Amino acid sequence: MEAIRVQQVIAEDGEVVITGLPYKKGQLVEVILYQTTNIKPRPRLTVRQLRQSGLIGLWKDRDDIQDSAIYARQLREQAQKRGDVNHDFVG
Repeated sequence: MEAIRVQQVIAEDGEVVITGLPYKKGQLVEVILYQTTNIKPRPRLTVRQLRQSGLIGLWKDRDDIQDSAIYARQLREQAQKRGDVNHDFVG
């Protein structure tokens, strides 16, 4: 069994909308909800902050990475195969 943690803020009374899950139509899943008060929303970067962060173009001078999209996909696949990694999807 694989566990995925999704944290949502309730926007409408009695309603939770979760999208982007890695499951297919017809698969059986179990949803357990609990209320928490100690989770702080992640700060969002402005475009200016993102440009100044150094993240854009981070891999541009790497000779060992021919295609950054393929390399990123391989890193994600490796992380998903590790048993000690908590898969957090925040929507």
